Amino acid sequence: MKVMGLFRGLMLAVVLSTTAGPVWADDPFAALKIARVAPGTAAAAFELPSLDGRTVQLADLKGKVVVVNFWATWCGPCKEEMPAFERLRRQLDPDRFVLLTITTDLQRAGIKQFLANLNVQLPVLFDEQQDVSQAYLVRALPTTVFIDRQGALLGRAVGPREWDAPKAVQALQGLMP
Repeated sequence: MKVMGLFRGLMLAVVLSTTAGPVWADDPFAALKIARVAPGTAAAAFELPSLDGRTVQLADLKGKVVVVNFWATWCGPCKEEMPAFERLRRQLDPDRFVLLTITTDLQRAGIKQFLANLNVQLPVLFDEQQDVSQAYLVRALPTTVFIDRQGALLGRAVGPREWDAPKAVQALQGLMP
């Protein structure tokens, strides 16, 4: 696993810690209680192995809206929101939208069984060294971050949400051309 742009990650940490605050009143994410970050904040680059054996790089996803959910199998609220992420993923155009999930869990067989029990087929990436989790200031699970088509970090949500609710779908569709 490689984390690229460590300096950018550190800068992201500084920006998030000083600018992440309440949602903006006219923000389409307001109903979802997503804290915005300073406009133009670059998302920390990453390259992580996936459950299906591929390597996924954030840089390869430019041009798409990317939602990254940090979770664990032992996290009850994570389990609750996984089906909503699956339904959200099915509603949005895969040519314009990517949903990634990142876990620090190491038990690949257990994760496969966890996903099968929930009847979800979400892409799972492994952050075994927790470098990416640290770069995105993940301090509680679940944490979800939003990245625009240019690779800029838009905001983050801590705690579960109804990600397939009409307002959530509309907010994400508003980010896509």
